[in-house]
Parts: sequence; C-alpha cells; structure tokens
Amino acid sequence: MKREQYLRLAKPFQKRPALLRVLRGTDKVLTALVYCVYPVLLCVLFFTRDTRFWRCLLVPGVSFVAVSVLRRVINAKRPYEALEFQPLLQKDKRGESFPSRHVFSVFVIAFAFYYTFIPVGIVLTVLGVLLAAVRVIGGVHYPRDVLCGAAIGLLCGAVGFFAF
Repeated sequence: MKREQYLRLAKPFQKRPALLRVLRGTDKVLTALVYCVYPVLLCVLFFTRDTRFWRCLLVPGVSFVAVSVLRRVINAKRPYEALEFQPLLQKDKRGESFPSRHVFSVFVIAFAFYYTFIPVGIVLTVLGVLLAAVRVIGGVHYPRDVLCGAAIGLLCGAVGFFAF
C-alpha cells in the first residue's frame, strides 16, 4: 500500500473520534480475548489430564518463537515508519512488521481449538480476519504482513495439529 491509500483509510476515523475509539477498542479486545482463551484452553486440558495438552502448548509456543526470530531477522519497517504518517493505532515500535505476530497468533491458536473444540476455532478464525483488517486500517501493518502472518499461523497449525 502507498501512503495515500493509508491516509484515505484513516480519514473517516480521524473525522469521527467515536469510530476511532471503536477501531482501537476492537484491536485491544480481540488481542486480549485471544490471549485469554488460549490459557483457559491449556488449563482445562491440563487439569482434565487431556493428552492433547502438550501439543496445544508446544505447537503455538514453538511456532511463536520461530515467527519472533523470523521477524527480528527480516526487521521490515512498519507502514507508519516507511511512509511517514501517524498510525491510528497507538504504536511507537520500529521494525519487525513482517509477518504480523498478532495475526499469526490468532490463527495458530484457532488451530489449537480446531484440534480440541471446533466451534471456538471457527470463531477465532473469523476474529483473526477482523484483527488483520484492523491492523492494516490502523496503519501498523501492510496487507502482506497480515496475510503472511495468517498463512504461517495456518501452516503451523495444520502441520502441528493434523499432519502427524
């Protein structure tokens, strides 16, 4: 995306403070929701001595570390850095934009739920798409960042939970 495209996306939110609050709130709520339901899943599996606990812990955990290392190595600039604009989402971090770790996390955690409780996996997948849109509209990621984050999350989840 080009600077003008981000500015055009941002314009309705800048003109309507309530809409901007909704965008920022959606980002925070979706992120918090995913990072809360995942530990609940792990606790339920652990305390019920479900043998799927270890896979649900290790697949997202190892994948998260790998994506974090990949981001650090690539160290791609964020849109607001490269295109010099103020993002709608409060962010002052430099680099490590590619791939989106927020979106990756939602999708790999969704697969943990597909593996254990499909309805929540479906809901998380829909929320992951919404979060991806929010992160792009908010100016903290390029579309390629969120698409690759989702793809890597889907791949890690599919391989980690269903390939063996």
